[in-house]
Amino acid sequence: MSIIENIRMAFSSVLAHKLRSILTMLGIIIGVASVILVVAIGQGGEQMLKSQFTGSSNTIEVFYQPSDEEMQSNPNAYMESTFTQSDIEDLGEIQEVSKVVASSSEFMQARFREDTADVSIYGINQAYIEVNELKIDSGRNLVEGDFIGGRRVGIISQATQEELFKETDPLGEVVWVNGQPFEIIGVLEKPTGLFSFGSMEIYLPSNTYRASFGKTDFNQVTLQAKSAEDLQEAGKKATTMLNQKHDKDEAYQVFNMEEISEGIGQVTRIMTLIIGSIAGISLFVGGIGVMNIMLVSVTERTCEIGIRKALGATKRQILTQFLIESITLTLIGGIIGILLGAGGASLVSLFAGWPSLISWQVVLGGLAFSMIIGVIFGMLPANKAARLDPIESLRYE
Repeated sequence: MSIIENIRMAFSSVLAHKLRSILTMLGIIIGVASVILVVAIGQGGEQMLKSQFTGSSNTIEVFYQPSDEEMQSNPNAYMESTFTQSDIEDLGEIQEVSKVVASSSEFMQARFREDTADVSIYGINQAYIEVNELKIDSGRNLVEGDFIGGRRVGIISQATQEELFKETDPLGEVVWVNGQPFEIIGVLEKPTGLFSFGSMEIYLPSNTYRASFGKTDFNQVTLQAKSAEDLQEAGKKATTMLNQKHDKDEAYQVFNMEEISEGIGQVTRIMTLIIGSIAGISLFVGGIGVMNIMLVSVTERTCEIGIRKALGATKRQILTQFLIESITLTLIGGIIGILLGAGGASLVSLFAGWPSLISWQVVLGGLAFSMIIGVIFGMLPANKAARLDPIESLRYE
């Protein structure tokens, strides 16, 4: 008997007992769907975490690490501005550096008419907007003229608009921050993603921020390298230059987001593997269900097996017939499980706001594993059928 005929007989047997077949496949369906869902969500979550930490650009953060002596004399040394305008200009001269993102920030009280709120005020340079992709929902963004001229203008977050302006259109209105007036020219798009908390923020040109609040330096600096290969060299040159310039012993250091990203990736991959393994237990349970039903099928078809063997069917042919039937059951269950898992992952990603990464390796692995389950758990029933004595089988009722 050919493989095609065996497959036809397997489908005939499945269709002849529809409810039993569905219940048998249920364990395989749940197991495969769970593994596909867990892996897809895990990979999507990993990508979201990485994007939240590293963004889409090649960046490294430069920070100042006060010495023990400095911390003893000034416990707030961490909070002080440690980068001068001269530092920003010198960092921009490094060959491997594409842009220097500089900013200062502080919590201040903002007021519009009778409403007040504590808001994070950021003084930023033009590179900050480009690298961090501050997108405008209404109005306009800060432009070169605003930075050069130190204009008293600012852009606000959606949360600031909702808290301070209520139903009023903020564009063209004046908000007072620590007694200083600023015209609102734009409202940022509402942030999305895992770490989007809807913070209340106002962004001002760096020259405006420094002149209005008496600030002279920056407290946050991020370098964008020309390429990923230039990250390490750019960071090395930047810290060497700053330490020499300020006569510090390795006080200026770099915080490579790529390293943090890789660490996050390792944690999420381990968690995905652990949870996926737990979900895979249901595949084992489903395999036991397949074996149980196949043993029942062998018992029910004892007489049929006896007739086939009396007509010349070999042990190998009987073994192959029942193995293919077992594989067919698990394979159909695996395909349905993959479709359900992919659909479930898409729904989760839609509501969670992160990408659903369904890799072909996982899909093919699910199919292959389903077939392996069919072979392993179908071997005992198939072997039992192949070893039945034809005379005893014909007498079976």
